[in-house]
This record gives sequence, structure tokens and C-alpha cells, in this order.
Amino acid sequence: MENKFIVETSARHVHVTKEALAALFGPDAALTNKKDLSQPGQFACVERVDVVGPKNTLKNVTILGPERSATQVEVSATDARTLGLPAVVRESGDIAGTPGCKLVGPCGEVELKEGVIVAKRHIHMTPEDAKTFGVSDKEIVWVDIDTPERRLCFGDVVVRVSEKFALAMHLDTDEANAAGCAGQVYGTIAKR
Repeated sequence: MENKFIVETSARHVHVTKEALAALFGPDAALTNKKDLSQPGQFACVERVDVVGPKNTLKNVTILGPERSATQVEVSATDARTLGLPAVVRESGDIAGTPGCKLVGPCGEVELKEGVIVAKRHIHMTPEDAKTFGVSDKEIVWVDIDTPERRLCFGDVVVRVSEKFALAMHLDTDEANAAGCAGQVYGTIAKR
């Protein structure tokens, strides 16, 4: 499909450090790959945790592997409100000054001072993909998503370019539901 890319729903999930993993699941814990994701080397894990906010708890939230250098919780704006936290939109990894929460695993708890974000909608691209689409890393674009009943154009979509990526756009569950995304959905960069 020329000039189109798959649009995927990125549901709530947690990224953990080696230290957080040990605190939550025990000193010898390792992440267990349940399912490979579209981005090379990324996978959904068997391990799950509860995410506890000031108002409520999200139970059995999936951990994504591999381990990261910082523990981070990615939720939708609706999830953030359910937890009783402000919905702070950030790119993955940009957690300074964001709200915190508590993670609860079968062997212990981790109190995060920061790290809860609503991930900024984004498109993963290789350098070759970026050349094909005429965009560059960190560029902000508009994306048309043409679904049968809820066609929508998303603004403020950040392009993320790396040789380690595979071409795919990621939306959170609120955004995917707003556009009626179900099954295989494709997007195109809109000229504005």
C-alpha cells in the first residue's frame, strides 16, 4: 500500500527497569515473552502488575519488554482520570515532572515519583520510510485515518525515525476508539 502505514492501538502498559522487575517479581525475575510486537525486539510479557493511583487501581496491566533504563507507565487520558492523575501527554521516555503512581506485583511494590504519561501519538519510521514520506525525525504531521464510520484526521503526530523501527503509527485506546479503529486500519500523512 503505497504512502500508507498501519495504525495500531497501543493499550495501557508498563516499562520496567531491572531493579523494578526484581522488586515486583523477585530477585531472579526475568521478563517472559508472551507475544512479539510490531516494533523489532519489543514484546508483550506474561508478567502483569497493578497500577495504583490516588483514586483507583488498574488491574493486571501488561509489561512490555525488554527492560528499560527508566520505569514508565503509559495510559490513555481516560485511564489517567480513572487513576486520579492528570493526563500528561509526552513522548515515550520523556517522564521528567510527570505524575507518579504505585506498581504492585506478586512479590512487592514500587513507588514511582514520576513516570505516568499519555503517550503522544506517533509514527515509527526507518530512515528509508522517512525519505519515502518526505518527513524527518521529530517532525509534527497530520494523519488521515479512513475507517468506515468514523473517519478522522489526527494532528500533532510526531514522526520518530530510527533504523531500529518498523513502519507503524501508534494511538492510545481513546484515540483509536474515536476513529473507529478495528481490524487492519491504515493512515496517510495529510497535506496541510
